[in-house]
Amino acid sequence: MKMNTVTDLKKRAITDLRISLTDRCNFRCTYCMPKKVFNSSYKFLRPTDLLTFEEIHLIAKTLVKMGVKKIRLTGGEPLMRKNIGVLISMLKQLSCNDNSPVEVSLTTNGVILKEKVSDLLSVGLDRITVSLDSIDKAIFQQMSDTKHSPETVLDAIEEARRIGMEVKINTVVKKGVNDSQIIPIASYFKRLGITVRFIEFMDVGSVNSWQMSHVLPSKRIVSILDKEFGVNYCGRNSKNEVSEVWSYKDESSKFGTISSVTKPFCGNCTRLRISSEGMLHTCLFSTKGHDLKPFVKKSSELSGQGNLQTFLSQIWSLRNDQYSMNRLSGIEGSAINEKRIEMSYIGG
Repeated sequence: MKMNTVTDLKKRAITDLRISLTDRCNFRCTYCMPKKVFNSSYKFLRPTDLLTFEEIHLIAKTLVKMGVKKIRLTGGEPLMRKNIGVLISMLKQLSCNDNSPVEVSLTTNGVILKEKVSDLLSVGLDRITVSLDSIDKAIFQQMSDTKHSPETVLDAIEEARRIGMEVKINTVVKKGVNDSQIIPIASYFKRLGITVRFIEFMDVGSVNSWQMSHVLPSKRIVSILDKEFGVNYCGRNSKNEVSEVWSYKDESSKFGTISSVTKPFCGNCTRLRISSEGMLHTCLFSTKGHDLKPFVKKSSELSGQGNLQTFLSQIWSLRNDQYSMNRLSGIEGSAINEKRIEMSYIGG
């Protein structure tokens, strides 16, 4: 049965759902999970705190009926969640309101991807996005604050490509840290025909020591790549896409830029996020969430798709988020002044 699309106060519908499967990760990236905070004494969620696959499926099923077309699995590191293939298979059974299949993708740092990618493809995963900020070992280890090698990630990407899995790359650019990697990363994946999306360093959460001076504007990134390769502007694939797309003049491949800081896209944001223990967030820069557990736990009197749908509709219809636009305009708002939820918890 089709349901009417729900829009927020700025007439934005829900089309994209991000689901965090765990708040744990095997990296300690300085812009996401700095080791000074996420150390041995940090209290991560217990396995019993996490939404079960059945509960995740109920939430996803309800939101698909409300207009969601794309689901992305995030973390933490989602591949650390046991039996993830079971969940992917469950989600791939969902159909959009136009009877097309729901697109299910996953974001990973790639370190344990190689051993899992064949199984992920077999259960129907549509695409993998690999977060990779450097192919230089020293810079890679500096940014991830681990002893892992970028070669491990590159091998996994090559394997994914070999077996036919669609792959994209996300590269967070931090000025003075890994901006020297823009051309090497572009060159490497240009050769493979894989799209890289260069992302401005964002002030997600409250512990990543973000400063505007650390942001290399996308305009500058494009200038660097244009000088090296020559590029053409292609626009956005759709109005709701966060990435602006560029092609290389030799037509070998494309790359994208995500400019949340210098060119916000809040006006077209159609994303809703669910944390691994069931908190709903209407913005990446949220200061608080809305608890879905009473609507999905079988022991709860509120449990059931009808009550869940009503609650989700109420929350989304009151949504008024535009954090990045407020930041750019210098407008004071609650998310700017209050402690924001960390990206490793909410999912990027």
